[in-house]
Amino acid sequence: MPNEARVIFAVCSSFEFTKFKNIIKNKAIELLVVVWYNLSMNINYYGYSCFRLEGKNMSIMIDPFSKEIGLRAPRLGKDNILLTTHNHDDHHNLEGKSDDAFLVSGPGEYEKGGVQIEGIVSYHDENEGKDRGLNTIYVIRFEGIKFCHLGDFGEKELSHEQIESIGDIDVLFIPVGGKCTIDAQKALKIINQISPKMIVPMHYKTKDLKLDIEGPDKFIKEIGIKPEKVGTSWRINEKGLPIDETKLVMFIT
Repeated sequence: MPNEARVIFAVCSSFEFTKFKNIIKNKAIELLVVVWYNLSMNINYYGYSCFRLEGKNMSIMIDPFSKEIGLRAPRLGKDNILLTTHNHDDHHNLEGKSDDAFLVSGPGEYEKGGVQIEGIVSYHDENEGKDRGLNTIYVIRFEGIKFCHLGDFGEKELSHEQIESIGDIDVLFIPVGGKCTIDAQKALKIINQISPKMIVPMHYKTKDLKLDIEGPDKFIKEIGIKPEKVGTSWRINEKGLPIDETKLVMFIT
């Protein structure tokens, strides 16, 4: 592949294709990038623990929140699958969801439109759920990529049974803001247990968030990996996953 194409492929995950496609002079390279773009999926971050995974034919919303937390609540009408890790309003706002949407709100094995989902039981605290209740970890197999969303995981570490159920992970969404879930140091321990290819921190303080949790800076310093900053939208496909390194991806909200 020409060097120019390699550069374009490298930046595809961080910038919208429409922002730079007009500067591509080589038509063969442009065709390669168009093919890459059409085969990749889009991940949107709405803040807190809320993500939308959007493929060619399916859209998955994870942990939609209510506007009361200070952030703009996502619209749910387009999503085929809704996942909520627990029933608190900041993770389980179903207002505006489609009547046809497939709702998953607890442990079990599920399949919809070729998307495979496994919900794994966990606790929202270190006291076996006595303080904040249960939490569901989701493992999602979608378009050749294996995701894990930890929700409001609050235990000191993953149990052997949880590690076995989670297995090898490509992209890990992990809380880092502490207070009502794991903090930066505990997040590092969980990451070492899972060894994902890509790490996406979540559930941390941002500008308009009203909740009292920590920002991401401590976690970034502790992990010691230079983050790839991707705005609020990130394109990814199976062939773009790292092989011999772990990447840290930071959404900028």
